[in-house]
Amino acid sequence: MDLIMAVIYAVMGIFDSISLDMMALVVLVIIGIILILLIRLLLMLIPAVLLALVVWFFTGSLFWAGITFLIVAALSLLKKL
Repeated sequence: MDLIMAVIYAVMGIFDSISLDMMALVVLVIIGIILILLIRLLLMLIPAVLLALVVWFFTGSLFWAGITFLIVAALSLLKKL
């Protein structure tokens, strides 16, 4: 009987290890997907940031730079749809 229990505990230990590895794999895949989406978002916003910096440099107004950023970001988003 003790041998059977030892085998059962060994098999359960293997399954615990696999489930922990699977959870780690799922978490890492989710983190990877989030990073890819964030990098794509940042690449999409580069023109908006650059134009906002140009407007801020010429006008000295953060208000107009913000408006420029929002307009160009919205146009970039609409272009992607």
